[in-house]
Amino acid sequence: MAKVNNVLMEKLVFWFGWIALLQGCMVKSLPYDYSASIECLPEPQAPQYGGGILRNADFSAGLQGWSPFGYGSVAESVSAAGNGFAVALNRTRPYQSVSQKVYLQGDTHYTLSAWLQVSDGIADVRAVVKTVDDFVHAGGVVAKAGCWSMLKGGLTAASAGRAELYFESNATVDVWVDSASLTPFSREEWAAHRAQSTAAARRKTVRLQATDSAGNPLEGAAVSLDAVRTAFPLGAAMSGHILTNTAYQSWFASRFAVTTFENEMKWYSTEPAPGREDYTVPDAMMAFAKAHGIAVRGHNVFWDQPSQQPAWVQSLPYPQLLAAASRRIRSVVSRYAGQVIGWDVVNENLHFSFYEGRFGWDASTAFYAAARLLDAGSALMFMNEYNTLEQPGDMAALPDRYLQRLRQIIAAYPENGAGMAIGLEGHFTTPNIPYMRAALDTLSQAGIPVWLTEVDVAAGPSQAAHLEEVLREAYAHPAVQGIVLWSAWRPEGCYVMCLTDNNFNNLPQGDVVDRLIAEWRATPRGATTDAQGYFEAELPHGEYKVTVSHPALNSSVSRSVKVELSAESEYFIDIQV
Repeated sequence: MAKVNNVLMEKLVFWFGWIALLQGCMVKSLPYDYSASIECLPEPQAPQYGGGILRNADFSAGLQGWSPFGYGSVAESVSAAGNGFAVALNRTRPYQSVSQKVYLQGDTHYTLSAWLQVSDGIADVRAVVKTVDDFVHAGGVVAKAGCWSMLKGGLTAASAGRAELYFESNATVDVWVDSASLTPFSREEWAAHRAQSTAAARRKTVRLQATDSAGNPLEGAAVSLDAVRTAFPLGAAMSGHILTNTAYQSWFASRFAVTTFENEMKWYSTEPAPGREDYTVPDAMMAFAKAHGIAVRGHNVFWDQPSQQPAWVQSLPYPQLLAAASRRIRSVVSRYAGQVIGWDVVNENLHFSFYEGRFGWDASTAFYAAARLLDAGSALMFMNEYNTLEQPGDMAALPDRYLQRLRQIIAAYPENGAGMAIGLEGHFTTPNIPYMRAALDTLSQAGIPVWLTEVDVAAGPSQAAHLEEVLREAYAHPAVQGIVLWSAWRPEGCYVMCLTDNNFNNLPQGDVVDRLIAEWRATPRGATTDAQGYFEAELPHGEYKVTVSHPALNSSVSRSVKVELSAESEYFIDIQV
């Protein structure tokens, strides 16, 4: 009997191996699908990638391939339009659900999607992958009764093995599941998708023709390109120590195009006692940034976390708190209006609700409206939040929850719709890169600017490698319009992640940043035109000074050129020398 069991196990392992190999072959040439839906639809869309490795992903064959999970009950149902789906019913525990067993390949990224509905009201539903030794949260959505919502997420399988996909919810409603997909991509395939997206979103082919005064092409004309400004803002937080440390100044100003003051603009810094305002430090930091052409994000007007209020604010009665808050927003926004490119108006109002608890549910919406009136220029108004990219298990910060809050802010004061932006802090431990991309896919459907505003990675032997993964993923995504690292230097140590030591010699994380800066700003040093007078190069979006000269004419011509994202695949310049 033992011999039979061993033979059976060997066969199972053999077939699991072949299945994994075939799964890899099937998706090898697949492009990544950046689409997502943030609408609640009468019927679900078809499964992405045809369901990937999932069998009967659209339930067209009833419940074939699917099973109850957690001693729950599962039934097949059909909509009025004839669409079949699964129902996890009579649920008394969060994990009771419909599930499917799969075999995961090791060191492989998986993108996941499904369409969910609940039998009554609204409920958070989470996708979980149960492996041999863990329960991996892969994404979540706010599901509703009467329509279908898309969950998009992902995970990385560290090792090969059997696993089971299921869905869970703390609500005891029935959970409906349809159009599920779980699709593997090797790290090489994932990197190839990222490179393709980077080329499309961040670079453009520039074609130049040099001619003489008669319009004849000039062969052998020398072309030089000098980058004046990069279009993609990469920056870092800075601390007030920069005002008195010239080494810090030199290191920072030579690298970064944008900054956020770590703490110096926050309310507890500018008004440590009621009515005693002091902007000396942030004013000086603003002057330093201006002198070096560094853009500034305003951080922050208010912070919804109770423990982060000025000590004297926390216990104020309603009338005095209202007066203090009104004074605060008028003071800081009016002072720096026109000088900052964006405001974190209410920080972390998905996780915390200090002002909503004191002023009512629409406190944040009122603050955004006031900030826009006080700074009516081009400054973006950010909702700044953590864990929306970092933690698929944090149901408070799901992309769906984020967008729900954003809609509330805009709906209550329609003028808030102008200039709103998505701020994603990005405090990572071990990054879940497939989930990060999926979350950006979902958030991008709002159609407004997306920034990563406080990026850092927890300490450990892979800190630098993880940082590079996060930065490359963000830079490649077409929705992302800027990145700020949360690495302000302080002699006693940084918040979580430093880029340098105290002598401003790069740590491995700093080497990563320098390498990416060089790569993302790389331009040809010099070249000559061909027989038809043409020169061609692929350039990062930005502003350039192009100089063309020819020894036979003893003259040169310079022109400013702006390379930017547009529908055209090439940018043509005709320069007469």
